[in-house]
Amino acid sequence: MTGSIQLGDVAIGQDSPPFIIAELSGNHGQDLALAERMVDAAADAGAHAIKLQTYTADSMTLDVQSSDFVIGESDSLWAGERLHALYEKAATPYEWHEALFARARQRAMLAFSSPFDADAVDFLDGLDVPCFKIASFELTDLPLIAHAASKGKPLIMSTGMASLREIEEAVACANAHGCEDIILLKCTSTYPAEPDNTNLRTIPNMRDAFGCQVGLSDHSGGIGVAVASVALGATVIEKHFVLDRRDGGVDAEFSLEPAELASLVTETHRAWQGLGQVRYGGTQAEAAAKQYRRSIYVSQPVKAGDVLDASNLKIVRPAFGMAPRHWNEVLGKVAATDMAKGTALKWEHIRQ
Repeated sequence: MTGSIQLGDVAIGQDSPPFIIAELSGNHGQDLALAERMVDAAADAGAHAIKLQTYTADSMTLDVQSSDFVIGESDSLWAGERLHALYEKAATPYEWHEALFARARQRAMLAFSSPFDADAVDFLDGLDVPCFKIASFELTDLPLIAHAASKGKPLIMSTGMASLREIEEAVACANAHGCEDIILLKCTSTYPAEPDNTNLRTIPNMRDAFGCQVGLSDHSGGIGVAVASVALGATVIEKHFVLDRRDGGVDAEFSLEPAELASLVTETHRAWQGLGQVRYGGTQAEAAAKQYRRSIYVSQPVKAGDVLDASNLKIVRPAFGMAPRHWNEVLGKVAATDMAKGTALKWEHIRQ
């Protein structure tokens, strides 16, 4: 069994409830008061952590007009947007991080972020984050992974569209630079993602292949896919978060609102509780219910010496009489005593 990983004071592993991360992304609209309300709402919903994204438009891309730097996919939420302008709009100001992290800690949540360059790693390390999150599009940025790994903190890495070889390279890079505590997140890098593109069966395969904790970064609508992932061994669930989708936000369309996040926390916990262990024969909690099985009862009054057959015996609930498996043994036997209707048949009632 893959060992657990410690993030701050929280253990991540099969023996712990799923760890739920509320990703604020750029849904704060660069309004600090709104971002603070989002942190509080995530805490009220029961999330275990909030996550930011740490970058500037200039650290993400180049401010040029070339078509290379414009989102050309017509089905994208951000079709036609210049990358630089989009990242300017979605960025979380560096000066907010310390206050938002402190607010999360006051609400008993962990707080960390996705760095997108080496300077962001150093900045977050200075804020004593419990881990770093590598975004799926950065999984092939081995210099970034190497720098983050060198800080001696666990890494959470989204795999997105990465091939098995690319994941192997990222994990090997992290290991080579001092990081052994790795959590991989199965992720579909479409926004939003469709359930039929999520391929949750990859989760146990990935866990076995890399010997690490595996979770889900989920961009699909609702909570069904995330809850299902727990049954396949996901120990971490990351979902984008927004106070109200109607108000917009760069990721609002595939983000959960507070009531949905609360439901995610509750239902993933129930799914984890339901996993249990391999067991047959009922649990202690079911012991009292056994009385409602069927057994053999006297269905008509019987006198001593009467032959017992289907005219005076019946298999009914409850289970205080002889088990139904004895039915053929009993038929044709002779009653040893008088019995009233409703008598639970026992061996002592039969003449031997």
